[in-house]
Amino acid sequence: MRHFTKDCRWKAGRGAGDDGVAFSQFLMMSAGLLAPIAAHAADCGDAVPCVVADGSYRIKMPVSGTPKGVLVFFHGYKSSAELQMQHRALVEVAHAHGLAFAAVDGLNGTWSHPNAPGDYRDEKRFVGHVFDDLEMRFGFTAKNTLVGGFSQGASMAWYTLCQQGNRTAGAVTFSGVFWDPLPKQADCVADMPPIVHIHGSADKTFPLSGRAIGSSFHQGDTFKSIALIRKRESCESEAPVEKTIGGISCEVTPGCNRGEVALCIHDGGHQVRPEHLDAALREIGF
Repeated sequence: MRHFTKDCRWKAGRGAGDDGVAFSQFLMMSAGLLAPIAAHAADCGDAVPCVVADGSYRIKMPVSGTPKGVLVFFHGYKSSAELQMQHRALVEVAHAHGLAFAAVDGLNGTWSHPNAPGDYRDEKRFVGHVFDDLEMRFGFTAKNTLVGGFSQGASMAWYTLCQQGNRTAGAVTFSGVFWDPLPKQADCVADMPPIVHIHGSADKTFPLSGRAIGSSFHQGDTFKSIALIRKRESCESEAPVEKTIGGISCEVTPGCNRGEVALCIHDGGHQVRPEHLDAALREIGF
C-alpha cells in the first residue's frame, strides 16, 4: 500500500469586401470573448501548471465524465505540487469520487500560514486567487470545492478553513493542525464545512500535542485545535459520538453549523493513506 497541491472594435470598411472581412474578424473575436469557461481550461492541466497571482497549482481531471467537484490538496513540507501529483493513489481516489484533484504549490517547499517559520507570501490571498481561478477556468464553486492536506499542508488547509471556509464544501486533513498560538474563535469564519481530520497516535513529526520547531515556533495541539473548530461551528454540546470511519475509531461531533466535525486517531505514524481519504470523502458526502 502506498502512503502518502483589448480593445475589440469593429469598424466597417468602405467596400463590400472590406465589410465582409471586417465582420468575419468581428465574429471571430466575439466568439473568443464569449467562449465557455471550459474552453479556457485548456490553458493548463496535467503537467502544465495553472498560474495565478502569487503562485500556481496543478490539476488532473477524472478520465471520464464531468467532475462533480474538486479536491484542493496542500502538500507537506519540502514537497511541491509536481511531486504531490505523482502520488497517484490519492489522485485516483479523488477521481473515483468524481472529483478533480488540484495540488497547490508552496513556495520553497513550505507554507507561510500564521505562526509558520517561513514568511514568503500572503497565503490567504494566494488561496483566494486559486479559488477564483478554479471557478473561472473550470466552474468549481463553494458548493463543490473541498480542501485537504498532509502535515504542514494540513495546517494550510486548517487556516484556509478558518479564514475562508465559507468558500469550501468540506475538508479531509492528515497529520497537521493549527500552530501555536492557536487562532481565536473570532478569527475564524463561523460557517466552516464538515471536517474529517485523521492523525496517528505514534506520529513524531507532527505529534498530536505538537512539537517545537527551532526555538521560536511550535506546532499546535490537535485536541485543542479540534475543540476550537467545534466551538466556532456551534456544534452540539453533548459528548461526541463514537464512529468508525475507514477502519479508524473517530469522535464525531454532530449538529454543527454546516456538518459534523470528526477526529479520527489511528495507531500509526506520520502518514496519509488513500483508503482513509476514500472513507473520509464518503463521510462528508462526496
